[in-house]
Amino acid sequence: MKSVIVGTDFSNGSYVALDIAVDIANKLQTGIKLMWVKKNKRLLSSEQSDLNEKLAVDKLEQLCAQRQERMLHGKIEWMEKNGKVASALAEEARSEEAPMIVIGTNGASGFEKYWMGSTAVRIVQEAPCPTLTIREGFNFHKALEHIVVPIRVNANSRQKVPPSAQMAKIFGSTVHILGLLETAQDALTLRTYLKQVEEYFAKEEISYTVCGRRYENYTQTVLDYCASINADLVVINTEQDRLMARMFLGTNAQQMVHKSQIPVLCIHPEDIGDIAR
Repeated sequence: MKSVIVGTDFSNGSYVALDIAVDIANKLQTGIKLMWVKKNKRLLSSEQSDLNEKLAVDKLEQLCAQRQERMLHGKIEWMEKNGKVASALAEEARSEEAPMIVIGTNGASGFEKYWMGSTAVRIVQEAPCPTLTIREGFNFHKALEHIVVPIRVNANSRQKVPPSAQMAKIFGSTVHILGLLETAQDALTLRTYLKQVEEYFAKEEISYTVCGRRYENYTQTVLDYCASINADLVVINTEQDRLMARMFLGTNAQQMVHKSQIPVLCIHPEDIGDIAR
């Protein structure tokens, strides 16, 4: 298995992402590739651009050195690339056969506090593997104790279960299975789905709870439930097939990535990556 890819923009959120990635890499017995994607800023002089690059390289080396002692198996290596952030991370993840991409984002005040940047959505959209998005301000000092796994009646909903189980094993978490019912005629099918999911987590010896909710607004129902149990991670599907995901991230997934104040693990249908193998 190749390296976990971590994108950094030198924000506090990206540092939290790197710390969480260390725990993931240790469990998966792999390394980490820390990436900074340099944007071309035409207004900067060549001297200022060179200075910024030197400062970035110094910081990358410092970040790797600081976390290396926590690595149990692989190494933390850094690299820089030019171009678009989402495309560069996706390209490297594909080349590395990465089990996961982990990214943090800047926090902001006012309206933007509740909306993660469009770059994060594009990364999820283009990623060839599961993507973990972490908003700046997430309390990393609190362990990832509670993972929410929403299950509803559609073809892809249960595909998030194996990677959810792997994350629970990595962090010693309790999984909260959230059954979501939109119409009464789906009740029997949903109960069948939930029973299958319960049996999976029981077989994997993972602590879990089960709760049901009726919903009209999927995203808000999930986020309200996460808040009610003080959840630390929510696992979702992008709801699109791989071809469509390149062009359009499903509305629910996009809103979840934008709005969630806790980390979101996004899984493309039929593309769960090595993390669940």
